[in-house]
Amino acid sequence: MLNKIKKIILKKNKSKIICLTSYSKNFAEEIDGYVDIILVGDSLGSVLYNYNTTRKVTFKNMKEHTKCVRMGVKKRFMVINMQYKTYRKKREALKNAKKIIKETKCEAVKLEGGTKIINIVKHLRKNKISVMGHLGILPQSIKGKFKSKGKTEKEKAKLLKEAKLLEDAGAFAIVLECVKTITSKLITNSIKIPTVGIGSSVYCDGQVLVTDDMLGLNKANVRFVKKFVNLKKVINEGVKKFKKEVLLKKYPTKKYSYN
Repeated sequence: MLNKIKKIILKKNKSKIICLTSYSKNFAEEIDGYVDIILVGDSLGSVLYNYNTTRKVTFKNMKEHTKCVRMGVKKRFMVINMQYKTYRKKREALKNAKKIIKETKCEAVKLEGGTKIINIVKHLRKNKISVMGHLGILPQSIKGKFKSKGKTEKEKAKLLKEAKLLEDAGAFAIVLECVKTITSKLITNSIKIPTVGIGSSVYCDGQVLVTDDMLGLNKANVRFVKKFVNLKKVINEGVKKFKKEVLLKKYPTKKYSYN
């Protein structure tokens, strides 16, 4: 595991880090050969359960989906998003992190926040739990519409300070979500650990997207989401062909029957 983290850190300023989400064995198998990090994010709440907030995602939701993903991951580094209200205090965070890692065999946890969680990150690292940070828009804390961060000098200074604090606390990388280009560039150039952007410019050390979004399976009306393929269209075509062949009695043929 430490070798995997070292490889990720060494990519800074050399090669971009590729990160995608997965919530199932099948998707994990397909992306395992192409990414550096597979993230089981609490974004599964909106993607799979149609929740309007990640706060509704439960420990059980995260555990079961991560166990599924683990079955498909053979090569890459696997991170789980600790869900809302599971890391409010040091003891609570350590207990839940140990439990989720033991039960899912994931390799690191991701926590949202800056100054408020620094002591928690330090405590987890002291107990040999690998931690990925998350700054900018914090989905577990957001109320109302998503608004990009790092616009003002005050916001910029706050994010930079928090990034440095997370680095000093022992985080191996930091996700920057919807952080203004000038601020994400400043943060990336000011810390030694990698930044992984989502809607935070090309200057980050890597990029992460929700796999279902970038494959066109979701109606994601978010500026930073690019659909690299329309998988929904491919699925529709496959289902239509199946229906047509069944109705015309062309399927199953002898090839697909036990004669």
